[in-house]
Amino acid sequence: MKLNRTLASILILAAATAAPGAAGDAPQSLPRSTPEEQGVSSAALLGFVQAAEQRIDALHSFMLVRHGRVVAEGWWGPYAAQEPHMLYSLSKSFTSTAVGIAVGEGKLSVYDPVLKFFPDEAPAAPCRNLTLMRVRDLLRMSTGQRDEDLRTFPFQSGKDLVRVFLELPVPDKPGTHFVYNTAATYMLSAIVQKATGQSVLEYLRPRLFEPLGIANPTWEASAQGISMGGFGLSIRTEDIAKFGQLYLLKGEWNGRQLVPADWVSAATSLQTANGGSADSDWDQGYGYQFWRCTHGFYRGDGAFGQYCLVMPQYDAVLAVTGASKDLQGELNVVWDSLLQAFSDHALPADPESDQKLVQRLAGLTLKTQAGQASSPVAARVSGRRFVFPANKAGIEAVQFDVSADGSPMTVTERMGDSESRFGCGWSKWVKGELSGGPPVPIAACGAWSSDDTFTLMLCRYQTPYVTTYDLRFAGDQLILESEDNVGLEGTPRTRMVGVIQP
Repeated sequence: MKLNRTLASILILAAATAAPGAAGDAPQSLPRSTPEEQGVSSAALLGFVQAAEQRIDALHSFMLVRHGRVVAEGWWGPYAAQEPHMLYSLSKSFTSTAVGIAVGEGKLSVYDPVLKFFPDEAPAAPCRNLTLMRVRDLLRMSTGQRDEDLRTFPFQSGKDLVRVFLELPVPDKPGTHFVYNTAATYMLSAIVQKATGQSVLEYLRPRLFEPLGIANPTWEASAQGISMGGFGLSIRTEDIAKFGQLYLLKGEWNGRQLVPADWVSAATSLQTANGGSADSDWDQGYGYQFWRCTHGFYRGDGAFGQYCLVMPQYDAVLAVTGASKDLQGELNVVWDSLLQAFSDHALPADPESDQKLVQRLAGLTLKTQAGQASSPVAARVSGRRFVFPANKAGIEAVQFDVSADGSPMTVTERMGDSESRFGCGWSKWVKGELSGGPPVPIAACGAWSSDDTFTLMLCRYQTPYVTTYDLRFAGDQLILESEDNVGLEGTPRTRMVGVIQP
């Protein structure tokens, strides 16, 4: 884990002399400060970290900004400050921002009919409700479409996704019902591209990413070259925090109005009612691709706990990445443990608590696999290749090379025409990559969970995913069972059986 903040008594970054948005502030990095200087209790922050580790499946990172300065930040290794993280639906808030900038430039209006932009893709005889659908209806998830018709939207196919969307039934009048609709966000991305001649990624690069100092953002695109809009953006934790801070500042950054202030207000206000529970952070109303929260906050929100939480009442922003199956539970930890940390004035210096917090943040890591470093069967299987019949995972063969000197086990995996070779640490994560197509950064750890079973954890640390493999050696067979920590369609356990290659 990389820690960017050190004790203020040792070092305070020069950037702390200017708040984001002030003239002369360098955009590459947010300024840092001790918590107490910004009215935040280090002891309460330490309690938040402890509660997060106890009550949340897994946080990968967080960054808290108060009064424009980072007061606490941490990454659970192998996740790290310089690594981008997959945002999932938090991408939607960036697509909304692209729409807002385009509206401010006069490229389009929220009241434009959707069909205006796609005369060639429109059905020959569109239904009346489709003709009534406006850009505003896409933004606030009230297109008149129904969930059952959206569940199997073919994002990953080579089909013309605009045409597929426009052919969906629209049984209800647009603007009357909230239905969460990632395909609608794709349409917003397509509209921005039609109106500006650039993908959302390229359109935002000089208008948002570069001014904020967000380097090398990537955004998955459809077969038609349109940024997916509703998902697919990957940036760093600090980039998420900068985005939230920009919205807290009503769209102004470094003396420039990057996003129209009236768009920030509209996008983060209640545009559609979506539930009746006072306690649910998914029932507080929806804006333009932003969720309203309890406590009067708002957020960008992605699957498995990717959050950009903006808390105007406290002049604070919290960026979070993680892999949680209980999203409301994750927010409850924030509400229960973090809000009590804020004071409306600077606090007396607390070097003891601050040092404890810094030390705790410096040692954050995901849990590693429990078990032994060796086993009676280790020598027998070391260097032997196990081959598998055809399977959905595409794994053709694996080999384990166990060192006698205690250095990491080496795992070799063959898939198709490529072979990946990476280290697997005991009680520690060892970084490597999977080859075959674009390299995939990974980290691995493992242990002998029983005499005949080695359990390997493989973390794709630019995503939320950690896959656990149980490898049971039985005679000449290798029985491999695997399960992901999270999944959009659940986490089914898979099983395959390989045999020693003669």
